Amino acid sequence: MINYEGRRFSPVAADGTDDGSEDRVAVYRQNGDLIWGEFSGGKARHGSLTGTCGPDGKLDFAYCMVLESGEVISGHCTSIPRILDDGRIQLDEVWQRYGPHQSVGVSRLQEIR
Repeated sequence: MINYEGRRFSPVAADGTDDGSEDRVAVYRQNGDLIWGEFSGGKARHGSLTGTCGPDGKLDFAYCMVLESGEVISGHCTSIPRILDDGRIQLDEVWQRYGPHQSVGVSRLQEIR
């Protein structure tokens, strides 16, 4: 299992949206298979995630965020890890937003040091 404790990630690619998310930074925490984290930046004033980590490092979590506009967005995400040549982790994500902001998409995060 990959240990995500204290690792920081930032978006490097999205599904064609220009939402300013490249300035977003997420910090992940982990205890056993439990994963959680917080993020901010881009248009997100604050966000949090909670979920599980599989033996292969795959993440399955729910998230909620408050945008600069005051809108609250929630959804679900599955992240598949890949170890880069320099040892950092890349997460390929498939996400789905619920409610009035309903949408689906893909994004990619890379570990920042």
